[in-house]
Amino acid sequence: MLTARNFFDKEQQQMLVNAIVSAELKTSGEIRLHLNNFCFGNELKAAQKVFEKLSMHNTNERNGVLIYVSVLSRKIAVFGDEGIYQKLGNSYWQSVIDNLILNFKQNKKAEALSDCIVELGEQLGKYFPRNSNDVNELPNTISY
Repeated sequence: MLTARNFFDKEQQQMLVNAIVSAELKTSGEIRLHLNNFCFGNELKAAQKVFEKLSMHNTNERNGVLIYVSVLSRKIAVFGDEGIYQKLGNSYWQSVIDNLILNFKQNKKAEALSDCIVELGEQLGKYFPRNSNDVNELPNTISY
């Protein structure tokens, strides 16, 4: 049975972690990917709860972004902290979601998420460039 833990094979999981590492080389921002099985209710509210549970709101510049995927409920959300969310605007965030949904329907899930993570790193880098003394504030792992 498909679950959050086996949604991606080992190679795809490594590709996603590598995308996070690569994206964070361009920014002081922090990007996390969270997979779970079910989302009851609104996916953005669920993403916000996970964001707080992962302490993503505790970054120095409030520039964390969480990509939230509910595998069995087939829901997805991207939640950006207050430091970055308003800078990019609602239309940017909606385009990210629309692109992910389109690619998920074409069964390009890992590739779409990897590309999304790299793109988020580019956008974060415009507003929150990486400094020479940058510290990785959050793990670059997939959370479940």
